[in-house]
Amino acid sequence: MILVADSGSSKTDWLLTGPEHEAIQFRTSGLNPYFRSEKEMVKILQDQGADMVAHGADIDEIYFFGAGCSSPDRHEIVSNAISQVFPKAYISVDSDLLGGAYATCGHEKGLCCVLGTGSNISFFDGEDVHAGKHGLGYILGDEGSGSWFGKALVTDYLYGNMPEDIQAMFYSEYPIDKAAVILNVYQKPGGNFYLAAFSKFLSKIRNSQYGQNLLARGFHEFIETNIKSYPQYHKYKCHFVGSIAYVFGEELTRLCESNEIHVGKIIRKPINDLAQFIVSRDATV
Repeated sequence: MILVADSGSSKTDWLLTGPEHEAIQFRTSGLNPYFRSEKEMVKILQDQGADMVAHGADIDEIYFFGAGCSSPDRHEIVSNAISQVFPKAYISVDSDLLGGAYATCGHEKGLCCVLGTGSNISFFDGEDVHAGKHGLGYILGDEGSGSWFGKALVTDYLYGNMPEDIQAMFYSEYPIDKAAVILNVYQKPGGNFYLAAFSKFLSKIRNSQYGQNLLARGFHEFIETNIKSYPQYHKYKCHFVGSIAYVFGEELTRLCESNEIHVGKIIRKPINDLAQFIVSRDATV
């Protein structure tokens, strides 16, 4: 059987499939090697993936696509962790950008964007991804992501730049103060997760002028900084993966179209499309 994983910084979706078996899905915390050590990953797999590990004897191949897996040394951290839990399986580790491209582009050329907890973009040539200069993380980049919107919301709240009714609504939902924010962003690990959690508030104020302006600002930054950095972006479909892109797909599509960007697929979780691609590819090899 084949086990396919799509891992963001927050969550990992797993799908176990085979020619004579019904697909089974599992979920664990994210296994981003920039935020998790090999030891932590092993513990997550053993504790949260116990039902999945129970199928270990039947798993022949594991294809893992994850955030933070953009270099050989990061591949090795993830691969070593998985191999400790599934010692008999062949293991392949690659970036979430490639997984997203497989799920959206298939075998066609195109741009694949990630808009989830973080953000990134790559060009897919039909066989492989060509990562650019982006993916700088929540401190330097992540335009249009959950962490970007969360940071904008918290900043506006602390500066008192929200409309009064939205300010009151935000406080009732998140009774935070400056000291708590400073502690969680600068002193505790997982500042990106902390900030991204506030982005859920956008759904509640989506129809307000403030919410629409904030969405437009975040997506505009992503378009200008990421998509338009590819001189031939008009030539290809631009696909999106991730919860932010999916939930706010209407606003994202409208802004893209006004910038002459040809929007392709917008999917929340690529795991099903990705697993289907891997299985069909293996069947033709």
